[in-house]
Amino acid sequence: MIQVTNLQKSYGGHLVLQVPSLFLEKGIHWFKGANGSGKTTFFRTLAGMLPFEGEIKLGEFDIRTNAIEYRLDINYGEAEPDYPEFLTANDLIHFVAKAKQASPNQVDELIDLLGIEPFLYQPTGTYSSGMLKKTSLIIAFLGRPKVIILDEPLITIDDATVQKVYELVQKKHTEGVTFLLSSHQDFRFEALPIKHLFEVKDKKIKELPLPNGENISK
Repeated sequence: MIQVTNLQKSYGGHLVLQVPSLFLEKGIHWFKGANGSGKTTFFRTLAGMLPFEGEIKLGEFDIRTNAIEYRLDINYGEAEPDYPEFLTANDLIHFVAKAKQASPNQVDELIDLLGIEPFLYQPTGTYSSGMLKKTSLIIAFLGRPKVIILDEPLITIDDATVQKVYELVQKKHTEGVTFLLSSHQDFRFEALPIKHLFEVKDKKIKELPLPNGENISK
């Protein structure tokens, strides 16, 4: 699915992440780590948002040489979205929907599911953190991606929305979509079939045993 080889990411000449080799197969993968450990840097790099040294492939598509195909196959939901304050959720969603070749029906269904109609046409500069998060979650599910990356998907949203996110992830997972999730807190393992657990620490990524001692595959 995703093959990472000799990845190095630095800021201002300071190495922040080094991944000699990592293969992520189909399934749901959980990445954990403290603030500043490099989780978001890794996710943003996989999403094609940051320059890096090394190689990343999603299936047959290389992030550099097959940039369009790669980005159509991978979506990213940010932990703390920061949008231009004059744009509305409607502006953002429809802009990304066009780029991701999403259908109007899919857009409408996601807007309805996460209940953003009341603020859909308000500028994002007026949004609460929960409103911003719901908008970013909708954007993350647009199109027909093979991989969806959700960085801290459960923060700043209410319990009812948390349950909807779980259900949406489960639905897409059964349709063959692979998920990369991060969280400071434990996921509800009874709700999500987590296949692999990784820790981002000391500029590295290593696999850890799941709490029940076995990988869960569905």
